[in-house]
Amino acid sequence: MGMPLSKPEILDSLVTAILVTDTDLKIRYMNQAAEEMLGKSFYRIENKIIYSLISSPDLEVHIAQTLRTRQSHVNRGGKLTMPGQKGSINVDFVISTISERDDVRAVLFEVTQVDRQLRIAREAHLIDTQTTNQTVLRGIAHEIKNPLGGLRGAAQLLEIEFDDEAVKEYTSIIISEADRLSKLVDNMLGSNQPLRKTQVNIHEVLEHARQISQANLPQGITLHTNYDPSIPEITGDRDQLVQVILNIINNAINSLEGEGDITLKTRVIRNFTIRQANHPLVLNIQIIDNGRGIPEELQDSIFYPMITGRADGTGLGLSIAQSLINQHNGLIEFQSKPGQTVFSIIIPIHHKQQVSNEKKC
Repeated sequence: MGMPLSKPEILDSLVTAILVTDTDLKIRYMNQAAEEMLGKSFYRIENKIIYSLISSPDLEVHIAQTLRTRQSHVNRGGKLTMPGQKGSINVDFVISTISERDDVRAVLFEVTQVDRQLRIAREAHLIDTQTTNQTVLRGIAHEIKNPLGGLRGAAQLLEIEFDDEAVKEYTSIIISEADRLSKLVDNMLGSNQPLRKTQVNIHEVLEHARQISQANLPQGITLHTNYDPSIPEITGDRDQLVQVILNIINNAINSLEGEGDITLKTRVIRNFTIRQANHPLVLNIQIIDNGRGIPEELQDSIFYPMITGRADGTGLGLSIAQSLINQHNGLIEFQSKPGQTVFSIIIPIHHKQQVSNEKKC
């Protein structure tokens, strides 16, 4: 049998952040998860008031209520901000009292970060939505293309049967419109060609897309790069990756309305979950613009086909881009507000041995 564990060892093994204060709300204990969450060691913040470390809407009210009633207060899906750190984190937290007989001796805070769970749920929704879209579109395409083929064939027969210029004018319109609709349906479905996977240098792909975009870039727009040169090659279809990046850059250009900045950025993320599978290493390509942002009413449906904020747009670019990246076992996600829109293309990076094994299969 192993040695019995002490209470601090048990508490340090928890993923939940534990903080204990006295009744004056001065920090008296915190476990390792709390140190990681705050980015500070216990020895640096011992005896500091908890409000100097974390803040949350109505936190003071919740603490006062807990001390008054001595009943635990539970807050699901709350937000915590910490001085010196940008933004906020999504958390579930519980505030309880620790009593001895009838006296409250301490206040216990249990804080669980849920950002990872929220992100995984959001990504699962994106992937499920894309799968559903493709299934529906294939069914619609089948129902549309069959009668279109018959319509086009009948127009061709009429053109042959009647040697009349007026008839030929009408039949040519029917044929060209049938071809246009057939092409639109094909575009909605995206490429049906299998991936031609090779080892790809993602920065060569990004530079190729940047040069294409630069050729027709309005004078008021500047393209910047911020690459991590240490990123290894990935396994992917170069042409399809170029298409995806061009689609998103073009969207960024349109959102800038002739003036602004676009940044192409690459980084590596460790231990990232896609489709419930954890990947030790993933590539994160970010395309960032400081344009007007995606309207809030479109954000939940931006990857649906035929959804667009532009009067002249088809709404197919992002739907097709998401489908292509899904075929690379990755996904596209975004964050958008006026002044900053960030599209992130996330693709697993396989170790050389894994790539070698894939080639043998």
